Amino acid sequence: MKEIAPRFEFRAFAQNFGIVEEKIKILSEVQRFRESSEIYILSAGNNENNTKIRYNTMDIKVFVKEEKGLQLWAPRMKGEFPIKAETIRNTVFPAFGVDVPVLNRTDYTQKQYLEEIIAPHPELAVAHIFKRRFGYIIDNCIAEIAELLINSAAIKTVAVESTDMAAVLKTKETLGLQEYENINYLLAIKRILGMAPLPL
Repeated sequence: MKEIAPRFEFRAFAQNFGIVEEKIKILSEVQRFRESSEIYILSAGNNENNTKIRYNTMDIKVFVKEEKGLQLWAPRMKGEFPIKAETIRNTVFPAFGVDVPVLNRTDYTQKQYLEEIIAPHPELAVAHIFKRRFGYIIDNCIAEIAELLINSAAIKTVAVESTDMAAVLKTKETLGLQEYENINYLLAIKRILGMAPLPL
């Protein structure tokens, strides 16, 4: 896997971001548009490993630290299916923080992994997410507006990220995101699925 530098991130979720979206569109043209269908796998005890499947690839990012209201995430694993049982046992399931089931195959396709390992596991939950993402560049930061369907629940997310923490803080202020809660995909999905409490 090509090494990717960890990036500081501010991400918020809402039904509508109003003037924040307008500011993003004024400050930058769309640099990239992408649509994807992704599968997130969650467990009640895991709040630090973001595990998803996209384009037949298992992708795990780990939470490193929070500083000045931003979160730093780093890649932990990226591997295409079929995935070896040894990798599932030693890398994937430790990220979930749950017991490893009996693995009867040497390697698993994505379908086998989801149907034979994930679906029967009593401590794991699955979220199917469709993303329509619009990417921008503002003050050398990656900014994003995304329309989401999380198990058919519609919501939006806005994010600002960069390896430069000061740049993210500046762009966050420019866009007027100070009043929004910074939460990651893992927590947002858990709230929608009822696995984590909503904020007061």
